[in-house]
Amino acid sequence: MRSHPPACCLTGPITRSRRRAWRKLREEVASGALATPEALMEQYAQFNRALEGYEDLKEIRAELDERSLVVNTDDGQVFDDLAGAELSLVYSQRGLSYIRHLNTFLNKANEALAQGGYLVCHSRTSALKRKVIMKVHPGVLGYIVFGLHFFWHRMCARMRWTRWFYMAVTNGKNRSFTRVELLGRMYRAGFEVLNERYRDGDLYLLCRKIKAPIWDDDPSNGIFVKLNRVGYKGKIIGVYKLRTMHPYSEYLQPYMLKYWGLDEGGKFANDYRVNPLGHLVRGKWIDEFPMLINLFKGQLKLVGIRPLSPSYLALYTPEMQALHVSVKPGLLPPFYFEKEMPESIEDVQASEKAYIEAYKAHPFATDWRYFWGILGNIVLKRKHSK
Repeated sequence: MRSHPPACCLTGPITRSRRRAWRKLREEVASGALATPEALMEQYAQFNRALEGYEDLKEIRAELDERSLVVNTDDGQVFDDLAGAELSLVYSQRGLSYIRHLNTFLNKANEALAQGGYLVCHSRTSALKRKVIMKVHPGVLGYIVFGLHFFWHRMCARMRWTRWFYMAVTNGKNRSFTRVELLGRMYRAGFEVLNERYRDGDLYLLCRKIKAPIWDDDPSNGIFVKLNRVGYKGKIIGVYKLRTMHPYSEYLQPYMLKYWGLDEGGKFANDYRVNPLGHLVRGKWIDEFPMLINLFKGQLKLVGIRPLSPSYLALYTPEMQALHVSVKPGLLPPFYFEKEMPESIEDVQASEKAYIEAYKAHPFATDWRYFWGILGNIVLKRKHSK
């Protein structure tokens, strides 16, 4: 949707007002902008508008504090010599959807920042693009144009057999990211999102470095997803499922817990990571079928506690964490055996504790009894999770 001028294009003088805007931005960071992140976001928006059309930022960089950096690039090479530089702020002028190697860019920005340093960036999300297209092309034509845009800039950009062609044609420019995916990419890169706001047709993000980035995983964009879960004796296993959430949703559990908390049954409240089709699939248990692969590999058994992510398991009491890793997880969780579905995470822990204690005393008899009880509740009483 947005185009950028060629590199090294300077279209006018760097005025005092632009320098003042940047100084004000730096002052916000130096004075503890974490307490009022909205103020920093406001300054960022003003500064971004002031620098519209400027590609060669060497003169501007000369005005900056040595621990701040403005970048306008489509990869992370600008950070190659800055690992461990302990920067206080990285400002990305270019929209994230125009950065071809986005994960590399975010990870290298993290490594160049000091602990607690800021990353300020922006992007036009797929929802915002849809609004623009529907405004320009009202009615049926708008749906057709957006459908073609979505197919080309989102689906073709992700599917393994079309991705190479898409990248060759577009060089990775103008891809469509959902808000959920952008947030997930930030957390994968070791940032926490302090503030987000919509302004000037883009989603603006204020992020802070809280840990090292993840380099050695393989984020999935396809129909199947492999999720890291805690298995027997605390070993991390990859659990297979059909994708029911937006890409990179698996990295957002800390964010969801912080801002939304848990709902009934220990689920995340208002979990907008689930896509529309995902709600239907989950209600029919279809997303669970690939977990049969883990059953055949011996990582799961038919009946047992659910394999949990490390961040979710950390919500359990220390006693339950130790109990949880003392047995092999399973496909059919014990709370489906109960008369009523759990209403809180404490109820889930109580159900799992009762099962584990019974299982350790009589393994086969316990699983046999739980299996038929769970099957009866699912088939006859139509029990299912959200």
